[in-house]
Amino acid sequence: MRRSYREGARVRNETLGNLSHLPDALIDIIRRSLKGETFVSVAEAFTVTASRAQGHVQAVASMMKRLGLASLVASKPCRERDRVMAMVAARILAPHTKLATTRWWHTTALAEDFGVTDADEQDCYAAMDWLLARQDRIQKKLATRHLTEGGLVLYDLSSSYFEGSTCPLAKRGYSRDGRHGTLQVEYGLMTDDRGCPVAISVHEGNTADPTTLMPEIQHVKQDFGIESF
Repeated sequence: MRRSYREGARVRNETLGNLSHLPDALIDIIRRSLKGETFVSVAEAFTVTASRAQGHVQAVASMMKRLGLASLVASKPCRERDRVMAMVAARILAPHTKLATTRWWHTTALAEDFGVTDADEQDCYAAMDWLLARQDRIQKKLATRHLTEGGLVLYDLSSSYFEGSTCPLAKRGYSRDGRHGTLQVEYGLMTDDRGCPVAISVHEGNTADPTTLMPEIQHVKQDFGIESF
Protein backbone atom coordinates (compact mmCIF):
# COMPACT_ATOMS: atom_id res chain seq x y z
CA MET A 1 0.00 0.00 0.00
CA ARG A 2 1.49 3.34 -1.07
CA ARG A 3 0.47 6.96 -1.04
CA SER A 4 1.52 9.81 -3.31
CA TYR A 5 2.20 13.32 -2.05
CA ARG A 6 3.70 16.51 -3.42
CA GLU A 7 6.88 17.95 -2.04
CA GLY A 8 7.44 21.29 -3.67
CA ALA A 9 7.37 20.70 -7.40
CA ARG A 10 8.04 17.01 -7.10
CA VAL A 11 5.58 14.12 -6.57
CA ARG A 12 6.87 11.54 -4.17
CA ASN A 13 5.57 8.04 -3.18
CA GLU A 14 5.58 6.57 0.29
CA THR A 15 5.13 2.89 1.15
CA LEU A 16 2.70 2.55 4.06
CA GLY A 17 2.70 -1.22 4.37
CA ASN A 18 2.93 -4.57 2.63
CA LEU A 19 -0.42 -6.34 2.36
CA SER A 20 0.70 -9.31 0.29
CA HIS A 21 0.72 -11.61 3.31
CA LEU A 22 -2.96 -10.93 4.05
CA PRO A 23 -5.82 -13.12 2.76
CA ASP A 24 -7.25 -12.08 -0.59
CA ALA A 25 -10.67 -11.41 0.93
CA LEU A 26 -9.20 -8.99 3.49
CA ILE A 27 -7.14 -7.21 0.82
CA ASP A 28 -10.32 -6.76 -1.21
CA ILE A 29 -12.12 -5.25 1.79
CA ILE A 30 -9.25 -2.80 2.38
CA ARG A 31 -9.23 -1.82 -1.30
CA ARG A 32 -12.99 -1.22 -1.34
CA SER A 33 -12.87 0.66 1.96
CA LEU A 34 -10.23 3.04 0.60
CA LYS A 35 -12.60 3.77 -2.29
CA GLY A 36 -15.24 4.90 0.20
CA GLU A 37 -17.35 1.77 0.59
CA THR A 38 -18.81 1.27 4.08
CA PHE A 39 -18.86 -2.10 5.83
CA VAL A 40 -20.89 -3.20 8.85
CA SER A 41 -20.74 -6.32 11.02
CA VAL A 42 -23.12 -9.21 10.39
CA ALA A 43 -24.86 -8.51 13.70
CA GLU A 44 -25.56 -4.93 12.60
CA ALA A 45 -26.60 -5.87 9.08
CA PHE A 46 -29.63 -7.97 10.07
CA THR A 47 -32.60 -7.44 12.35
CA VAL A 48 -34.10 -10.57 13.90
CA THR A 49 -37.87 -10.28 13.65
CA ALA A 50 -38.73 -13.86 14.64
CA SER A 51 -37.07 -17.19 15.28
CA ARG A 52 -38.42 -20.73 15.40
CA ALA A 53 -36.86 -23.84 16.89
CA GLN A 54 -36.07 -26.38 14.18
CA GLY A 55 -33.59 -28.97 15.43
CA HIS A 56 -35.98 -31.17 17.40
CA VAL A 57 -38.55 -30.98 14.59
CA GLN A 58 -35.94 -32.10 12.06
CA ALA A 59 -34.86 -34.99 14.30
CA VAL A 60 -38.41 -36.33 14.60
CA ALA A 61 -39.21 -35.73 10.92
CA SER A 62 -36.07 -37.61 9.88
CA MET A 63 -36.98 -40.62 12.01
CA MET A 64 -40.56 -40.61 10.69
CA LYS A 65 -39.17 -40.61 7.16
CA ARG A 66 -36.75 -43.41 8.02
CA LEU A 67 -39.67 -45.49 9.34
CA GLY A 68 -41.71 -44.83 6.20
CA LEU A 69 -44.58 -43.54 8.32
CA ALA A 70 -46.12 -41.37 5.62
CA SER A 71 -46.57 -44.28 3.21
CA LEU A 72 -48.13 -46.34 6.00
CA VAL A 73 -50.73 -43.66 6.63
CA ALA A 74 -51.52 -43.15 2.93
CA SER A 75 -49.72 -44.05 -0.27
CA LYS A 76 -50.45 -40.67 -1.88
CA PRO A 77 -49.84 -37.20 -0.41
CA CYS A 78 -52.89 -35.25 0.73
CA ARG A 79 -53.81 -32.56 3.25
CA GLU A 80 -55.17 -35.11 5.71
CA ARG A 81 -51.93 -37.07 5.65
CA ASP A 82 -49.92 -33.90 6.22
CA ARG A 83 -52.04 -33.04 9.23
CA VAL A 84 -51.81 -36.54 10.67
CA MET A 85 -48.04 -36.53 10.29
CA ALA A 86 -47.84 -33.10 11.92
CA MET A 87 -49.97 -34.29 14.85
CA VAL A 88 -47.77 -37.35 15.32
CA ALA A 89 -44.65 -35.19 15.41
CA ALA A 90 -46.30 -32.72 17.79
CA ARG A 91 -47.45 -35.55 20.06
CA ILE A 92 -43.84 -36.73 20.35
CA LEU A 93 -42.37 -33.28 20.89
CA ALA A 94 -44.99 -31.48 22.98
CA PRO A 95 -48.27 -33.31 23.66
CA HIS A 96 -51.18 -30.88 23.98
CA THR A 97 -54.85 -30.62 23.13
CA LYS A 98 -55.63 -30.13 19.45
CA LEU A 99 -56.22 -26.41 19.97
CA ALA A 100 -52.97 -25.95 21.89
CA THR A 101 -51.12 -28.07 19.33
CA THR A 102 -52.13 -25.85 16.41
CA ARG A 103 -50.88 -22.86 18.39
CA TRP A 104 -47.67 -24.52 19.55
CA TRP A 105 -46.45 -25.73 16.17
CA HIS A 106 -46.29 -22.13 14.92
CA THR A 107 -43.61 -21.47 17.56
CA THR A 108 -41.40 -24.05 15.82
CA ALA A 109 -40.56 -24.98 12.24
CA LEU A 110 -43.11 -27.80 12.36
CA ALA A 111 -46.02 -25.95 10.75
CA GLU A 112 -43.98 -24.95 7.70
CA ASP A 113 -42.01 -28.20 7.43
CA PHE A 114 -45.18 -30.32 7.47
CA GLY A 115 -47.28 -27.95 5.37
CA VAL A 116 -49.94 -27.22 8.00
CA THR A 117 -49.55 -23.47 8.45
CA ASP A 118 -53.27 -22.89 7.78
CA ALA A 119 -54.63 -25.85 9.78
CA ASP A 120 -56.76 -25.26 12.89
CA GLU A 121 -58.11 -27.64 15.53
CA GLN A 122 -61.17 -28.51 13.44
CA ASP A 123 -58.88 -29.60 10.61
CA CYS A 124 -57.07 -31.83 13.09
CA TYR A 125 -60.32 -33.46 14.21
CA ALA A 126 -61.32 -34.00 10.58
CA ALA A 127 -57.93 -35.58 9.87
CA MET A 128 -58.45 -37.97 12.79
CA ASP A 129 -61.82 -39.03 11.35
CA TRP A 130 -60.06 -39.62 8.04
CA LEU A 131 -57.37 -41.63 9.83
CA LEU A 132 -59.94 -43.78 11.64
CA ALA A 133 -61.49 -44.74 8.30
CA ARG A 134 -58.04 -45.97 7.19
CA GLN A 135 -57.29 -47.93 10.37
CA ASP A 136 -57.78 -51.40 8.87
CA ARG A 137 -55.57 -50.64 5.86
CA ILE A 138 -52.84 -49.17 8.05
CA GLN A 139 -52.90 -52.13 10.43
CA LYS A 140 -52.63 -54.60 7.56
CA LYS A 141 -49.55 -52.75 6.33
CA LEU A 142 -48.06 -52.89 9.82
CA ALA A 143 -48.85 -56.59 10.12
CA THR A 144 -47.17 -57.27 6.78
CA ARG A 145 -44.13 -55.36 7.96
CA HIS A 146 -43.81 -56.78 11.48
CA LEU A 147 -45.65 -60.12 11.82
CA THR A 148 -44.55 -63.44 10.37
CA GLU A 149 -46.04 -66.91 10.20
CA GLY A 150 -44.96 -68.79 13.32
CA GLY A 151 -43.70 -65.60 14.97
CA LEU A 152 -44.56 -64.14 18.36
CA VAL A 153 -47.54 -61.82 18.72
CA LEU A 154 -47.98 -59.89 21.97
CA TYR A 155 -51.25 -58.44 23.26
CA ASP A 156 -52.19 -56.51 26.36
CA LEU A 157 -55.25 -54.65 27.60
CA SER A 158 -54.99 -51.35 29.43
CA SER A 159 -57.30 -48.50 30.40
CA SER A 160 -57.43 -44.73 30.68
CA TYR A 161 -59.77 -42.71 32.85
CA PHE A 162 -62.25 -40.50 31.03
CA GLU A 163 -63.51 -37.00 31.83
CA GLY A 164 -66.98 -36.30 30.46
CA SER A 165 -70.30 -38.06 30.06
CA THR A 166 -70.96 -38.38 26.32
CA CYS A 167 -68.68 -41.26 25.29
CA PRO A 168 -70.70 -44.49 24.92
CA LEU A 169 -67.59 -46.58 25.69
CA ALA A 170 -66.91 -44.85 29.02
CA LYS A 171 -67.81 -47.20 31.88
CA ARG A 172 -66.71 -47.81 35.43
CA GLY A 173 -64.44 -50.83 35.67
CA TYR A 174 -61.12 -52.09 36.97
CA SER A 175 -58.79 -49.09 36.88
CA ARG A 176 -55.21 -49.80 35.90
CA ASP A 177 -54.06 -46.24 36.55
CA GLY A 178 -55.41 -45.89 40.09
CA ARG A 179 -58.44 -43.72 39.25
CA HIS A 180 -61.01 -45.91 40.96
CA GLY A 181 -64.64 -44.88 40.65
CA THR A 182 -64.11 -42.83 37.50
CA LEU A 183 -65.31 -43.56 33.99
CA GLN A 184 -62.74 -45.15 31.73
CA VAL A 185 -62.21 -46.70 28.32
CA GLU A 186 -60.10 -49.78 27.66
CA TYR A 187 -57.79 -50.40 24.75
CA GLY A 188 -55.94 -53.48 23.59
CA LEU A 189 -52.57 -53.14 21.90
CA MET A 190 -51.09 -55.81 19.64
CA THR A 191 -47.35 -55.79 18.91
CA ASP A 192 -44.64 -57.96 17.44
CA ASP A 193 -41.95 -59.63 19.56
CA ARG A 194 -39.99 -56.34 19.75
CA GLY A 195 -42.96 -54.33 20.97
CA CYS A 196 -43.59 -52.57 17.65
CA PRO A 197 -47.32 -51.69 17.53
CA VAL A 198 -49.37 -53.45 14.87
CA ALA A 199 -53.01 -52.95 15.86
CA ILE A 200 -55.15 -51.32 18.53
CA SER A 201 -58.74 -51.92 19.59
CA VAL A 202 -60.95 -49.90 21.94
CA HIS A 203 -63.46 -51.42 24.37
CA GLU A 204 -66.01 -50.37 26.96
CA GLY A 205 -64.48 -49.48 30.29
CA ASN A 206 -65.98 -52.46 32.12
CA THR A 207 -64.76 -55.12 29.66
CA ALA A 208 -63.03 -58.12 31.24
CA ASP A 209 -59.58 -58.93 29.87
CA PRO A 210 -60.26 -62.52 28.71
CA THR A 211 -63.25 -61.51 26.57
CA THR A 212 -61.03 -59.41 24.30
CA LEU A 213 -58.42 -62.08 23.58
CA MET A 214 -60.28 -64.43 21.24
CA PRO A 215 -61.49 -61.63 18.93
CA GLU A 216 -57.88 -60.48 18.61
CA ILE A 217 -56.74 -64.00 17.73
CA GLN A 218 -59.40 -64.13 15.01
CA HIS A 219 -58.27 -60.69 13.90
CA VAL A 220 -54.74 -61.95 13.30
CA LYS A 221 -55.96 -64.99 11.39
CA GLN A 222 -58.69 -63.45 9.27
CA ASP A 223 -57.43 -59.93 8.63
CA PHE A 224 -53.67 -60.50 8.65
CA GLY A 225 -53.68 -64.00 7.14
CA ILE A 226 -51.45 -65.52 9.83
CA GLU A 227 -52.54 -68.94 11.06
CA SER A 228 -49.65 -69.95 13.30
CA PHE A 229 -48.36 -67.60 15.98
